Amino acid sequence: MFTRTFVKAAKNSLATPATHSPYISLTEPLTRASLASLRRALASKFSAQEWEVNAHEKHAAVLIPLCNVNGVPGVLLEVRGQLRHHSGEVSFPGGKVDDTDDGFLSAALRETHEEIGVRPSQVEILGQIGPPTTSLGKLRVWPYVGFINFAHSHEASAMTSDDARPPAYQDDTPLPSLVLSKLAVSREEVAEIFHVPLSVLCHRDRLNPSLFRGITPYWCVDVTNLVLTRSAWKSDPLERDEIGSGREDRLEIWGLTGWCVCSGGLPCASSS
Repeated sequence: MFTRTFVKAAKNSLATPATHSPYISLTEPLTRASLASLRRALASKFSAQEWEVNAHEKHAAVLIPLCNVNGVPGVLLEVRGQLRHHSGEVSFPGGKVDDTDDGFLSAALRETHEEIGVRPSQVEILGQIGPPTTSLGKLRVWPYVGFINFAHSHEASAMTSDDARPPAYQDDTPLPSLVLSKLAVSREEVAEIFHVPLSVLCHRDRLNPSLFRGITPYWCVDVTNLVLTRSAWKSDPLERDEIGSGREDRLEIWGLTGWCVCSGGLPCASSS
Protein backbone atom coordinates (compact mmCIF):
# COMPACT_ATOMS: atom_id res chain seq x y z
CA MET A 1 0.00 0.00 0.00
CA PHE A 2 1.36 3.45 -0.94
CA THR A 3 1.96 5.99 1.77
CA ARG A 4 0.26 9.38 1.58
CA THR A 5 3.61 10.89 0.71
CA PHE A 6 3.94 8.75 -2.41
CA VAL A 7 0.37 9.45 -3.52
CA LYS A 8 0.86 13.19 -3.00
CA ALA A 9 4.06 13.02 -5.05
CA ALA A 10 2.18 11.19 -7.81
CA LYS A 11 -0.53 13.85 -7.86
CA ASN A 12 2.02 16.66 -8.07
CA SER A 13 3.79 15.04 -11.02
CA LEU A 14 0.66 14.20 -13.03
CA ALA A 15 -0.46 16.28 -15.97
CA THR A 16 -3.78 18.07 -15.57
CA PRO A 17 -6.57 15.88 -17.00
CA ALA A 18 -7.87 17.19 -20.31
CA THR A 19 -11.51 18.25 -20.35
CA HIS A 20 -11.80 17.80 -24.11
CA SER A 21 -10.26 15.75 -26.89
CA PRO A 22 -8.68 17.16 -30.05
CA TYR A 23 -10.04 14.16 -31.96
CA ILE A 24 -13.67 13.62 -30.93
CA SER A 25 -16.45 15.07 -28.80
CA LEU A 26 -16.61 13.59 -25.31
CA THR A 27 -20.34 14.24 -25.04
CA GLU A 28 -21.84 13.89 -28.55
CA PRO A 29 -22.55 10.39 -29.96
CA LEU A 30 -19.78 8.67 -31.89
CA THR A 31 -20.18 8.95 -35.67
CA ARG A 32 -18.39 7.69 -38.76
CA ALA A 33 -16.42 10.93 -38.77
CA SER A 34 -15.32 10.56 -35.14
CA LEU A 35 -14.33 6.92 -35.65
CA ALA A 36 -12.23 7.97 -38.64
CA SER A 37 -10.58 10.61 -36.48
CA LEU A 38 -9.75 8.02 -33.81
CA ARG A 39 -8.34 5.65 -36.43
CA ARG A 40 -6.03 8.37 -37.73
CA ALA A 41 -4.93 9.31 -34.21
CA LEU A 42 -4.16 5.72 -33.26
CA ALA A 43 -2.36 5.07 -36.54
CA SER A 44 -0.30 8.22 -36.13
CA LYS A 45 0.72 7.37 -32.59
CA PHE A 46 1.19 3.62 -32.78
CA SER A 47 1.28 2.30 -36.37
CA ALA A 48 5.03 2.82 -36.68
CA GLN A 49 5.61 0.91 -33.44
CA GLU A 50 6.79 -2.66 -33.70
CA TRP A 51 6.61 -4.33 -30.32
CA GLU A 52 8.69 -7.44 -29.99
CA VAL A 53 6.83 -10.66 -29.25
CA ASN A 54 8.68 -12.86 -26.80
CA ALA A 55 7.75 -16.46 -27.51
CA HIS A 56 8.81 -17.44 -24.00
CA GLU A 57 6.19 -15.18 -22.41
CA LYS A 58 2.51 -15.94 -21.91
CA HIS A 59 0.20 -13.48 -23.63
CA ALA A 60 -3.28 -12.04 -23.21
CA ALA A 61 -5.33 -9.62 -25.27
CA VAL A 62 -8.15 -7.23 -24.41
CA LEU A 63 -10.66 -5.15 -26.33
CA ILE A 64 -11.22 -1.53 -25.32
CA PRO A 65 -14.84 -1.40 -26.53
CA LEU A 66 -16.16 2.05 -27.42
CA CYS A 67 -19.89 2.45 -27.90
CA ASN A 68 -22.83 4.81 -27.69
CA VAL A 69 -25.41 4.19 -24.96
CA ASN A 70 -28.49 6.39 -24.97
CA GLY A 71 -26.63 8.66 -27.36
CA VAL A 72 -23.67 9.09 -25.00
CA PRO A 73 -20.17 8.01 -26.14
CA GLY A 74 -18.20 5.87 -23.74
CA VAL A 75 -16.33 2.69 -22.92
CA LEU A 76 -17.89 -0.65 -22.01
CA LEU A 77 -16.33 -2.21 -18.90
CA GLU A 78 -16.86 -5.28 -16.74
CA VAL A 79 -16.80 -6.10 -13.07
CA ARG A 80 -15.21 -9.53 -13.07
CA GLY A 81 -17.14 -12.44 -11.56
CA GLN A 82 -16.02 -14.82 -8.84
CA LEU A 83 -12.93 -16.01 -10.66
CA ARG A 84 -9.62 -17.40 -9.46
CA HIS A 85 -7.84 -14.24 -10.64
CA HIS A 86 -9.00 -10.58 -10.69
CA SER A 87 -12.32 -11.35 -9.01
CA GLY A 88 -14.42 -8.19 -8.48
CA GLU A 89 -12.06 -5.97 -10.45
CA VAL A 90 -12.97 -3.58 -13.26
CA SER A 91 -11.60 -4.78 -16.57
CA PHE A 92 -12.00 -4.84 -20.33
CA PRO A 93 -13.29 -7.94 -22.09
CA GLY A 94 -10.35 -10.19 -22.86
CA GLY A 95 -8.14 -12.95 -21.60
CA LYS A 96 -5.33 -15.36 -22.26
CA VAL A 97 -4.30 -16.14 -25.83
CA ASP A 98 -5.06 -19.77 -26.72
CA ASP A 99 -3.19 -22.00 -29.16
CA THR A 100 -6.33 -22.04 -31.33
CA ASP A 101 -6.34 -18.24 -31.76
CA ASP A 102 -5.03 -16.80 -35.03
CA GLY A 103 -3.31 -13.99 -33.12
CA PHE A 104 -3.68 -11.47 -30.33
CA LEU A 105 -6.59 -9.63 -31.96
CA SER A 106 -8.37 -12.93 -32.58
CA ALA A 107 -8.02 -13.75 -28.87
CA ALA A 108 -9.43 -10.37 -27.81
CA LEU A 109 -12.45 -10.80 -30.08
CA ARG A 110 -13.03 -14.40 -29.02
CA GLU A 111 -12.95 -13.48 -25.34
CA THR A 112 -15.28 -10.53 -25.95
CA HIS A 113 -17.79 -12.84 -27.62
CA GLU A 114 -17.55 -15.37 -24.79
CA GLU A 115 -17.88 -12.79 -22.03
CA ILE A 116 -20.49 -10.33 -23.31
CA GLY A 117 -21.94 -11.94 -26.44
CA VAL A 118 -20.53 -9.49 -28.98
CA ARG A 119 -19.52 -11.24 -32.20
CA PRO A 120 -16.23 -10.37 -33.93
CA SER A 121 -18.24 -9.16 -36.95
CA GLN A 122 -19.96 -6.63 -34.67
CA VAL A 123 -16.71 -4.91 -33.69
CA GLU A 124 -15.03 -2.30 -35.87
CA ILE A 125 -11.34 -2.34 -34.95
CA LEU A 126 -9.93 1.19 -34.81
CA GLY A 127 -6.36 0.41 -33.83
CA GLN A 128 -4.05 -0.68 -31.07
CA ILE A 129 -2.43 1.03 -28.10
CA GLY A 130 0.79 0.16 -26.35
CA PRO A 131 3.34 -0.82 -25.55
CA PRO A 132 1.91 -4.13 -24.32
CA THR A 133 2.40 -4.30 -20.57
CA THR A 134 2.82 -7.25 -18.22
CA SER A 135 -0.10 -7.96 -15.92
CA LEU A 136 0.28 -8.84 -12.26
CA GLY A 137 -0.29 -12.42 -13.40
CA LYS A 138 2.82 -12.18 -15.63
CA LEU A 139 0.88 -12.12 -18.90
CA ARG A 140 1.93 -9.71 -21.64
CA VAL A 141 -1.32 -7.86 -22.44
CA TRP A 142 -2.08 -6.54 -25.95
CA PRO A 143 -4.90 -3.91 -26.00
CA TYR A 144 -7.02 -3.20 -29.10
CA VAL A 145 -9.52 -0.37 -29.54
CA GLY A 146 -12.82 -1.10 -31.26
CA PHE A 147 -16.32 0.25 -31.69
CA ILE A 148 -19.28 -2.05 -31.02
CA ASN A 149 -21.72 -1.70 -33.89
CA PHE A 150 -24.49 -4.27 -34.14
CA ALA A 151 -25.63 -2.71 -37.41
CA HIS A 152 -22.94 -4.91 -38.96
CA SER A 153 -25.01 -8.03 -38.31
CA HIS A 154 -28.46 -9.38 -38.98
CA GLU A 155 -29.17 -8.92 -35.26
CA ALA A 156 -28.93 -5.14 -35.52
CA SER A 157 -32.60 -4.46 -35.03
CA ALA A 158 -32.71 -6.52 -31.84
CA MET A 159 -29.54 -5.14 -30.29
CA THR A 160 -29.65 -1.40 -30.95
CA SER A 161 -31.92 1.23 -29.51
CA ASP A 162 -33.03 2.59 -32.89
CA ASP A 163 -34.47 -0.21 -35.00
CA ALA A 164 -35.42 2.12 -37.81
CA ARG A 165 -31.89 3.17 -38.71
CA PRO A 166 -30.52 1.82 -41.99
CA PRO A 167 -27.14 0.03 -41.91
CA ALA A 168 -25.39 2.87 -43.79
CA TYR A 169 -24.81 6.23 -42.10
CA GLN A 170 -23.63 9.64 -43.11
CA ASP A 171 -20.34 10.81 -41.58
CA ASP A 172 -21.99 12.98 -38.93
CA THR A 173 -24.98 10.76 -38.22
CA PRO A 174 -24.87 9.31 -34.68
CA LEU A 175 -24.10 5.61 -34.75
CA PRO A 176 -26.60 3.30 -33.02
CA SER A 177 -26.70 3.00 -29.25
CA LEU A 178 -26.43 -0.31 -27.44
CA VAL A 179 -29.07 -1.64 -25.09
CA LEU A 180 -26.90 -3.11 -22.35
CA SER A 181 -29.68 -5.28 -20.93
CA LYS A 182 -29.77 -7.22 -24.20
CA LEU A 183 -26.11 -8.22 -24.16
CA ALA A 184 -25.57 -11.96 -23.63
CA VAL A 185 -23.29 -11.68 -20.60
CA SER A 186 -21.55 -14.78 -19.26
CA ARG A 187 -22.42 -14.68 -15.57
CA GLU A 188 -19.70 -17.19 -14.79
CA GLU A 189 -17.08 -14.66 -15.83
CA VAL A 190 -18.76 -11.26 -15.56
CA ALA A 191 -20.67 -10.00 -12.52
CA GLU A 192 -21.81 -6.81 -14.21
CA ILE A 193 -21.23 -4.82 -17.36
CA PHE A 194 -21.46 -1.04 -17.37
CA HIS A 195 -20.94 1.97 -19.61
CA VAL A 196 -18.53 4.77 -18.63
CA PRO A 197 -19.14 8.01 -20.56
CA LEU A 198 -15.97 9.50 -22.03
CA SER A 199 -16.63 12.70 -20.09
CA VAL A 200 -16.41 10.71 -16.82
CA LEU A 201 -12.89 9.54 -17.65
CA CYS A 202 -11.60 13.10 -17.36
CA HIS A 203 -13.94 14.48 -14.68
CA ARG A 204 -11.59 15.85 -12.04
CA ASP A 205 -13.84 14.96 -9.10
CA ARG A 206 -13.58 11.29 -10.05
CA LEU A 207 -9.81 11.10 -10.49
CA ASN A 208 -7.48 9.86 -7.78
CA PRO A 209 -3.68 9.77 -8.14
CA SER A 210 -1.78 6.52 -7.96
CA LEU A 211 1.47 4.94 -9.11
CA PHE A 212 1.32 2.25 -11.77
CA ARG A 213 3.44 -0.67 -10.60
CA GLY A 214 4.60 1.62 -7.81
CA ILE A 215 6.61 3.76 -10.22
CA THR A 216 4.72 5.76 -12.85
CA PRO A 217 2.03 8.30 -11.82
CA TYR A 218 -1.41 7.94 -13.38
CA TRP A 219 -5.06 8.72 -12.59
CA CYS A 220 -7.50 6.11 -11.24
CA VAL A 221 -11.16 6.76 -12.05
CA ASP A 222 -13.86 6.41 -9.39
CA VAL A 223 -16.90 4.66 -10.91
CA THR A 224 -18.58 3.70 -7.63
CA ASN A 225 -21.96 5.14 -8.54
CA LEU A 226 -22.04 3.59 -12.02
CA VAL A 227 -22.31 -0.02 -10.83
CA LEU A 228 -25.42 -1.07 -8.93
CA THR A 229 -24.37 -4.56 -7.81
CA ARG A 230 -22.12 -3.76 -4.89
CA SER A 231 -21.91 -7.42 -3.90
CA ALA A 232 -19.79 -8.00 -7.01
CA TRP A 233 -16.97 -5.86 -5.66
CA LYS A 234 -14.07 -7.50 -3.91
CA SER A 235 -11.71 -5.32 -1.91
CA ASP A 236 -8.27 -6.62 -1.05
CA PRO A 237 -8.11 -7.26 2.72
CA LEU A 238 -4.40 -6.37 2.68
CA GLU A 239 -5.18 -3.08 0.85
CA ARG A 240 -2.55 -3.72 -1.79
CA ASP A 241 -2.56 -1.39 -4.76
CA GLU A 242 -3.93 -2.61 -8.09
CA ILE A 243 -5.55 -5.64 -6.43
CA GLY A 244 -9.29 -5.82 -5.84
CA SER A 245 -12.06 -3.37 -6.69
CA GLY A 246 -10.37 -0.20 -5.44
CA ARG A 247 -9.17 1.77 -2.47
CA GLU A 248 -11.17 3.07 0.49
CA ASP A 249 -14.22 0.99 -0.43
CA ARG A 250 -14.43 2.55 -3.89
CA LEU A 251 -14.90 0.86 -7.23
CA GLU A 252 -12.10 2.19 -9.43
CA ILE A 253 -10.73 1.84 -12.92
CA TRP A 254 -7.16 1.24 -11.87
CA GLY A 255 -4.23 -1.09 -12.38
CA LEU A 256 -3.57 -2.14 -15.96
CA THR A 257 -7.11 -1.19 -17.05
CA GLY A 258 -6.73 2.29 -15.59
CA TRP A 259 -3.30 2.62 -17.12
CA CYS A 260 -4.67 1.81 -20.59
CA VAL A 261 -7.48 4.35 -20.20
CA CYS A 262 -5.69 7.25 -18.54
CA SER A 263 -2.03 7.03 -19.43
CA GLY A 264 -2.59 8.96 -22.63
CA GLY A 265 -2.69 5.84 -24.79
CA LEU A 266 -6.32 6.45 -25.69
CA PRO A 267 -6.69 9.57 -27.84
CA CYS A 268 -10.09 10.26 -26.31
CA ALA A 269 -8.78 10.26 -22.72
CA SER A 270 -5.46 12.08 -22.73
CA SER A 271 -3.94 14.62 -20.37
CA SER A 272 -2.80 18.14 -21.05
